[in-house]
Amino acid sequence: MMVGIVVSNSILIVEFTHHLCRDGMRVEEAVLKACRIRLRPVLMTSIATLLGLLPMALAIGTGSEAYAPLARAILGGLTVSLVATVFVVPCAYLLVYRGKEAA
Repeated sequence: MMVGIVVSNSILIVEFTHHLCRDGMRVEEAVLKACRIRLRPVLMTSIATLLGLLPMALAIGTGSEAYAPLARAILGGLTVSLVATVFVVPCAYLLVYRGKEAA
């Protein structure tokens, strides 16, 4: 579940950036615009999942003690991957595509 959300968020940013570059925008401008526009959907998806897993991670309710460690692992992984998606993915895109302007 966590990997699916992370990959989906990263693809959202990279694909929109690639689309802007194809339309003739410089790579730096495209990355900034894509991050600014796609930040809201990325945050909404991740925060909704984090809030949904919170009761399970806190072991609230009957029988939820068995799934609490799994929920805590997903919470931690999703939090770290959210930061990576917002900061590392755009930086990596810049490093890979900086010299390859749209022809």
